[in-house]
This record gives sequence, C-alpha cells and structure tokens, in this order.
Amino acid sequence: MEENLECEVISVNEEKVKEIRSKLLADETIFDLAELFKVFGDSTRMKIICALLEEELCVCDIASITNSTPSAISHQLRVLKQAKLVKYRKEGKTVYYSLDDNHVKEIYEKGREHIEEM
Repeated sequence: MEENLECEVISVNEEKVKEIRSKLLADETIFDLAELFKVFGDSTRMKIICALLEEELCVCDIASITNSTPSAISHQLRVLKQAKLVKYRKEGKTVYYSLDDNHVKEIYEKGREHIEEM
C-alpha cells in the first residue's frame, strides 16, 4: 500500500508562507538556475566536465576520451560554452577547452559528493 504524503487537514500557515515567499528568488533567476542544471543533465556533457577537471583538452582528445565523434563533442561544447561552463583558447589551428571557473568544479564535486552519500 502506497503511503499518503499529503496533509490530511487543509491548514495554511499564512505567516510562514509569506516569510518564505519573500525569500524566494525571482522567477527569472529560478528559470536560469533550472536551465543551468539542465545542462548538467546530459551524461556526455558530464564526461566532458569530468575530463576538463584534469586539464585543458582539444576537441579530438575529448572525443577520444568519451568515445564520441569530434562533431558530437563540438555540439556539446557549444552548449557548455553558452552556459558559461567552459571556455576556450586557440593555439595555431588547435582550440583548447577548459572549465570556465572554479564554480563548475564546485558544482560537479557537490553533485558527486551527494551521489556518493546515497
């Protein structure tokens, strides 16, 4: 038998609701945050982030590490770049990618820590 997880009595604590609503982020910020976490919701992108935690890499290296094609990796890197999770630099004809800043590493590590607790 499935446990009922709803209140059995309808009773709203108006003061508590008002206080918490005043602390919530703006809808636009909530939307942006949800979009950011969607980017983390793809296993190929997570592999890319994991690889870039080690050092900067070119598309071909990332493709080889992830057993993917350079074309597929380029697409995923574009998504990560648009979300400001990776950055790039050119050296001659080669483009090297790295994590945009330490926040990306922190988000990854906190997520990993959470999963390993389970």
